[in-house]
Amino acid sequence: MRAVPAPSRGALMRAMLALLLAVLAFGPAQAESLVVSLSFNRLAVTSTYAGTSVAVFGAIERDAQAAARSGAYDVVVTIRGPRQSLTVREKEALGPVWVNRDQQKFAEVPSFLAVLSSRPLPEIADAATRRRLRLGLAAIVAAPDLTLAAPTPDDPFREALLRLRRRERLFTESEAGVRFLAPAVFRATAPLPATAPVGAYDVEVVLLAGGVPLARHDARFDLVKSGIEQGIATIARDWSLAYGLAAGALALISGWLASVIFRRD
Repeated sequence: MRAVPAPSRGALMRAMLALLLAVLAFGPAQAESLVVSLSFNRLAVTSTYAGTSVAVFGAIERDAQAAARSGAYDVVVTIRGPRQSLTVREKEALGPVWVNRDQQKFAEVPSFLAVLSSRPLPEIADAATRRRLRLGLAAIVAAPDLTLAAPTPDDPFREALLRLRRRERLFTESEAGVRFLAPAVFRATAPLPATAPVGAYDVEVVLLAGGVPLARHDARFDLVKSGIEQGIATIARDWSLAYGLAAGALALISGWLASVIFRRD
């Protein structure tokens, strides 16, 4: 018989490293997954648009080999509108006038935010998990990538941004916005006011149990202009010089007609 040499320590280390990399690459099998559908994927906005609502329907699919969970599921739905840059300014009264004192620039702010959950967010997950997963308006506004400067505790500009957007009904949060129609079927409805801007809206659905995230699903819908509004917007974007000249000419003609009609002899 011929002796088979034992593998060297270096070969064992390489094999263990390859196994570890394979586990990290594929990750553990998920016991739950989400199936999500929206009430619409594209909505045409006209001049008579007065707002609407979008419904998110979801079902939880379980692996047949996974053990049943003792507690109930929790779902958090976050809808983000087109991102925009803006500046929040602090004003101070100087005699009879108000002057700008300080300001904070925000580079990537969702123009619309709606957070809907099956329970109050503090009951769903702890503060660290909410910050890490960006669950809730406070966690999203406090995110470090929202501004070029590092966030500070009790940042007055972030608080002002949240307060102003809440007043405009562009930032909303509902702790009972997700309803379970069955143990594994849920629905959430978010209002879209008439002031919601056109563009692409991202929908994020996160499934949790016992404060632990289990699954996530991303979807998208679009608000688009239609009719004459879409034609004007397209001309203004693609033919900006001609649009500007036409607008100036129309203003001059309107002023001349007004002077002729209301001229006093």
